[in-house]
Amino acid sequence: MKRNSFSGPRKTIGKYSTLAFAIQLAGQVSAQSPASIEEVSIVGNAEEASRSAGAVHFISPEQLAVFSYSDIQRILREVPGVYVQIEDGFGLRPNLSIRGVASERSSRITLLEDNVLIAPAPYAAPAAYYFPTSGRMHAVEVVKGPSAITQGPYTTGGALNMVSTPIPASKAGYVLAETGQNSSNRLHAWYGGFSDNGFGALLETHLWESDGFQTIDRSNRDTGLSLQDYTLKLAYAPIDSAHSIELKLQATNQDSNQSYLGLADADFSASPYRRYGLSELDNIQTEHTQAILRYGFNPSENTGFTAVIYRNDHARNWFKTEGMDFDGSNSVAELSRTSWSSIIDSINNGVGRGAYSAAQLMAIMDGSMDTPFGSIASRANNRDYYSKGVQLGFQWQLNQGAVTHELSSGLRYHEDAEDRFQHDTSWQQLDGRLVFNAIGEAGGAGNQIQQAEAFSAFLQDTISIGNWQFTPGIRYEDIDQQRVRFNGAEARNFRDKRTNTEKVWLPGFGVTVQVADSLRLIAGVHKGFSAPSNQPGQKAEQSYNYETGFRFASGNTRLELIGFYSNYENLVGVCTASSGVDCVVGDTFNGDAATVKGTELQAATTLETAGLQFPLSFTWTWTDGQFDSDIADTGFFGDVSKGDPIPYLPGHQWRLSAGIGQESWDLNLSLNFIDEVCVSGGCNAFERTDATLITDLSANYRFSPVISFYGRVENLADTAEIMGRQPYGARPNRGRTALAGVRMQF
Repeated sequence: MKRNSFSGPRKTIGKYSTLAFAIQLAGQVSAQSPASIEEVSIVGNAEEASRSAGAVHFISPEQLAVFSYSDIQRILREVPGVYVQIEDGFGLRPNLSIRGVASERSSRITLLEDNVLIAPAPYAAPAAYYFPTSGRMHAVEVVKGPSAITQGPYTTGGALNMVSTPIPASKAGYVLAETGQNSSNRLHAWYGGFSDNGFGALLETHLWESDGFQTIDRSNRDTGLSLQDYTLKLAYAPIDSAHSIELKLQATNQDSNQSYLGLADADFSASPYRRYGLSELDNIQTEHTQAILRYGFNPSENTGFTAVIYRNDHARNWFKTEGMDFDGSNSVAELSRTSWSSIIDSINNGVGRGAYSAAQLMAIMDGSMDTPFGSIASRANNRDYYSKGVQLGFQWQLNQGAVTHELSSGLRYHEDAEDRFQHDTSWQQLDGRLVFNAIGEAGGAGNQIQQAEAFSAFLQDTISIGNWQFTPGIRYEDIDQQRVRFNGAEARNFRDKRTNTEKVWLPGFGVTVQVADSLRLIAGVHKGFSAPSNQPGQKAEQSYNYETGFRFASGNTRLELIGFYSNYENLVGVCTASSGVDCVVGDTFNGDAATVKGTELQAATTLETAGLQFPLSFTWTWTDGQFDSDIADTGFFGDVSKGDPIPYLPGHQWRLSAGIGQESWDLNLSLNFIDEVCVSGGCNAFERTDATLITDLSANYRFSPVISFYGRVENLADTAEIMGRQPYGARPNRGRTALAGVRMQF
């Protein structure tokens, strides 16, 4: 008896160095997962990933259960070739890079949830000011190399797909309750299943709150977050039917007291978890909704069709201090103020700014010096986004004697937009407190709409001939973008308009050969692409990317070693508020030719003796990224000389995980090293981060088939190095944090 694509037996997920405890703990989740996983994922499981003609990684439910992280940045440390620029310490709006693309707001990788574009406006304004709640995810996938051409529009680095909880094959439920330091509390719960007549439903929530790990000078305001996430899935998938349909409705509200303002180096050395009182009022509130209607048609085992209609809406208002006015106008309409990053640079380098000496600037930051009326600017960064589209997918498997073709193709029509309507307010500091002075004109700090319309298509064929597998493919992107700016406030009187268009073909080719039962060689080449902005004449970021290596698998031992090389024709920088440099938001800058090369290693095994299991895994990435030409100061990259390192690319990073356990308990230790990086082209002493080693510890105890307990200590050694310098100043990782929780499954 066959159930359609939303139910039925699921492909086996490889262990890939997880403990028996974790496998049993996730057993409820695995048993519940219908084959819909194949509709919302790119590869589906670790076994399929190991056969891909490209570097593809699947983080399974079993792996996620070992540490039960809620921070995507910690989750992705398991994957080589993925880089993280720490900003808030919680991973609320992570800065992710794959194989050296720009990390800022994850804007140069394709972000997906359930194989649907999830960034607020992926083409028009790709900076990911919304990121899916990682703690509710069922699995995580990272796709690199030629396989990435199926997941545009950003193909140079690759794609990150987060797979949400599927509807269980039968009635089941799950509850995770966690509490810990800094008044941190988290609840993840779901219940659902399919009935015999083919109707299925899932109701899920993820609630998360914390007071944060930083302290604001002269304030009792916390630096934490409050997040509410709700998901409803409804499906109809009759047994023995070729048809299936699923509706997903998801909503997330977030309120967090996050700031762009970091610390001067001297202040960081003295108290890394301090925040200046000037950031006391900084707060971001967001609302996000998603609707996906998915139809599946599988007339045979060798043929499949999917149709998806989707819409995402996102609203945010980030009220945060922007900088100081030094020209004496004290007008909130003036844009002549200097950002905090420039002020902190002045303090670090011991030089003045305007009429202020470095010592006076430090006194202002410390709250011991008053400022003039209207001298401090804060901005209500109010923006609304939507993205919507229709995508069609086709799969065929053709057997022609000794040759097998697995063809996949897709079409997508997509629209997105960002509506920016911001205003400034002016303040002054008196006796160490912020005092309100005036409010600026509505829309005076940003009054524009950016829109994009895109059509994309891809075709890929996996050709198997004996031990050989060839994967040719091609992608097409046709993108039209525009920006309309307005004068005035509510009337929105037309000011100006600009447009840009891009059409591009992106070929790729991969090959693998099974040279022995346990050894597979791989190689691939593809053309990389990042969508340009709406700035007229701006060239798209394009590159040619190569990879080669091997995969070894024997028993429960896995080893993968891949070398990659990316040759950029034109590295592009896009100015955003979070870039922390003095440039006009939305403008783009050419980095000219650049080269990124590196090596990715992933190894894992599980030793067994005396009834105990000892899982071991090691992930290592070496990267060398550099500019290939001299670039005059653009206000974005800084002064660049040929051979200078590309910002935020660590030379080395690695993660070692070791554990011990048996059926009812386990203990796991994770060591994560990140090399220092340059944050700009010049890379002086104040333009570098620190190298750091972060240790996490987790313990799990299975009390019964229904109840289990766990504990986790993040940053066990309480290291406090500088992990980032953007947007404005030195920023730490989260300090040592102990958490404990209980899981119930029924």
